[in-house]
Amino acid sequence: MKFGIQYQLNVPRPLDSDQWGPEDEHRIFKEALEQIEFADKLGFDYVWETEHHFLEEYSASSCPEVFLAAVSQRTKNIRLSHGIIHMPPKQNHPARVAERIATLDIVSDGRVEFGTGEGATVTEIEGFGTKREEKKEAWEEATRECLRMMSEVPYPGYNGKYFSMPERNIVPKPLQRPHPPVWVAASRLETVMVGARLGIGALGVGFETPEEAEERVSRYYELIRNCRPIGKAINPALAAGGNLMMAKTNEEAMDRGLRGAQFFGFALGWTNAEVHHGRDHLNREFNKRFGDVGAIRHGEELEPDDETQRTLFRAGRRGMFIGAPDFVRENLRRYEDAHIDIMNFTMQWHERKHEHIMESLEMFAKEVMPEFKERHHLHQKWRAQQLDGVKHEINSSI
Repeated sequence: MKFGIQYQLNVPRPLDSDQWGPEDEHRIFKEALEQIEFADKLGFDYVWETEHHFLEEYSASSCPEVFLAAVSQRTKNIRLSHGIIHMPPKQNHPARVAERIATLDIVSDGRVEFGTGEGATVTEIEGFGTKREEKKEAWEEATRECLRMMSEVPYPGYNGKYFSMPERNIVPKPLQRPHPPVWVAASRLETVMVGARLGIGALGVGFETPEEAEERVSRYYELIRNCRPIGKAINPALAAGGNLMMAKTNEEAMDRGLRGAQFFGFALGWTNAEVHHGRDHLNREFNKRFGDVGAIRHGEELEPDDETQRTLFRAGRRGMFIGAPDFVRENLRRYEDAHIDIMNFTMQWHERKHEHIMESLEMFAKEVMPEFKERHHLHQKWRAQQLDGVKHEINSSI
């Protein structure tokens, strides 16, 4: 198993103000860069940067290619991963995506992972004029053509349903040939299977259980052996996600990280509800509804009434990886047994302190990561058995 850290660049509004101060976003960006630089030195394998638009307080990561370019100049080994780029052409023209991916791949010496997706929320997709019922088909069309643009000289042009363009040669070309490893955001089993059929990695963006992960892995490899690749090479891989905060004791880790995990669930639910652009105050609403840390931890009566919000709220109570090293290690072993390739950790949320995130990164790298690194060759052997007989070119960083 390999390990990554995932960023949304979460910037809640201050409780005592309706707007952010001039340093609020600046501080989060700078802290994230410092965390990623440290993670690279500690031996983490991936950093994943999302793309979101208009989702106030939930994510300020609207230009992941700029952020990852900054990361590329601060790091040496960690893979620079889009998790994900919105691919429907009204959100990002595929030629512009091809140019940005190739440029980032060059300046990072070939470290890019090309994560793709549709865009999840009405706030985002309708902000660009994409119709919800068309976004999946638009994603597939644009992703397929984008990969052709990266790998064909010249690109012969295209007359499609969601975009058209004449013959052009898209430059530069990526350092990784024929193109960087490709992923699709997969919160549902259905999308995992789409990824398998198209020969691309399934980037889990939900917090599935080990049992759910095992089912995904089994069905994924059944399909990918006979896939019809969307690109020139396949990337057989599955990633899962979890919320990480560590300390010497479980209680201390919960004190440091539980509230951030619960704000993540609350804010995620809010993005799919009715949004009042520029006028909502998620942080204040979160505090008004759920009170202080003790109330959230022990007060069953404080759960929200809405079923979706309640599910997200409960999921954040402990998190899969909020605890001491033994707690985190035992949970991870269950995902390793399920043959997950990458576990990605979300860490930077709400009121979590920068120094606690840095301590967690170091504690994980020194007390948990080594045994999984030592066993990774066994996982690679298992992967080779699953892919025995596959005739497609494989371009994967696993």
